Amino acid sequence: MLVDIVGRRWAFNLTCLISAAFGLGLGACNSYPAFLVVTAFVGFGIGGNIPIDTTICLEFIPQNRRFLLALLSLFQPVGVAICSAIAYGFIPKYSCSPNFSEAKPLPSCANVAAGVACCTRASNMGWRYLMFTLGAITLGIFILRFVVFNFKESPKFLVYRGFDDKAVEVLQHIAKTNNRPCGVTKEDFEALTTEQDSTVSRTELLGAGKAQLQTTMREKFFIEGARYKLLFKGWQMSRLTLLVWLTYICDFWGFTLAGTYLPTILALKNGAISLTLKFTYRTYIAIYTPGIFGVLLGGLMYALPNVGRKWTMVFSSGMMGISIFVFSAVNTEASNIGLNVMEYFFQSMFNAVLYGWTPEVFPAPIRGTACGLASFWGRLFGIIAPLMAQSLIPTAGLHGDTQATNSILYLAGGLTLGCVLTVALMPGKLLGGRSM
Repeated sequence: MLVDIVGRRWAFNLTCLISAAFGLGLGACNSYPAFLVVTAFVGFGIGGNIPIDTTICLEFIPQNRRFLLALLSLFQPVGVAICSAIAYGFIPKYSCSPNFSEAKPLPSCANVAAGVACCTRASNMGWRYLMFTLGAITLGIFILRFVVFNFKESPKFLVYRGFDDKAVEVLQHIAKTNNRPCGVTKEDFEALTTEQDSTVSRTELLGAGKAQLQTTMREKFFIEGARYKLLFKGWQMSRLTLLVWLTYICDFWGFTLAGTYLPTILALKNGAISLTLKFTYRTYIAIYTPGIFGVLLGGLMYALPNVGRKWTMVFSSGMMGISIFVFSAVNTEASNIGLNVMEYFFQSMFNAVLYGWTPEVFPAPIRGTACGLASFWGRLFGIIAPLMAQSLIPTAGLHGDTQATNSILYLAGGLTLGCVLTVALMPGKLLGGRSM
């Protein structure tokens, strides 16, 4: 909802700064409580970026270029592949030996008596070097976004907030950048507001242009609260809102479990067939790089008239769930790589379409609120998912416990398949139908 209150621009910069600053702080953590707190702030920043990125891009790109919303997710697998490459350089070299993927791994020094062989901070700096590096990269991106590429506020947001002059300035800037004349004037916005005022209430417009500048704080409070009511205006909108929330819940729940445990499970499976931790991290690069092509395929299918958003998401979520189930049943070098490639490929494809389609399907006055709420529900259940899975893990951990490992994979795969049902039930008339 922050994106609809303070604007796309400042919410965009604020969330990036938070993730950069606390990302650097992760590497300096020396206690579990501090690690949890800093990780929470990193998640706040990253989680806030996702709905903002797609919202602001949607409001700046032409109608016939909407497929670029799906391609915006291209940077996620690119980033994951780069992160895997950095981790490959640090973690195998600067980790305790024997490590967690080997037999009888060294315990943490915080959990053993003095004199017992354990994993010290000095011998386990690999993940810390990784966090320092990623935090520095994110901080550099924030500087680029805030200083070098200092983008303008969305004209739609400015119009709904009553800042017609600033909206015209932004449109003139866009026209100048593209070497085209700008035919929009302040009078055009005022005429549009007058037309709408005759048939639509101020609360329903959630801004009503200049009319909002004369409202009291109490009136503004009710206008902001009306965003939630608009999400449930009529049967079709209510159905859409609830199904979008359920889709995000199933998606985040499933891929959070996969993201949390698949690296550990893969390392343990590789360790069971005598493959080293270095091999496992090298494998991550091979697993995540094809996700780039998953996004490209999602962007291609995004605009196909006979497939489109809905059936692309149904197909990709189904294949994602199936790959997790099959992964639980086999353990060879080829299957460990191939099935994880398949899972991440279709995960990238599904999320590319989902993240691009969500802001497109909701009207502009509540676009940021709708995307933020959907992401909120997804991340809330993404927090719950590992807690539930933890109850399936014995005290000794996953090492050597095939039943516990498979239980987690079944849970992740089953929840992912829930997206097939929720997307299939979406009202087809609204999919891709919003333009304002």
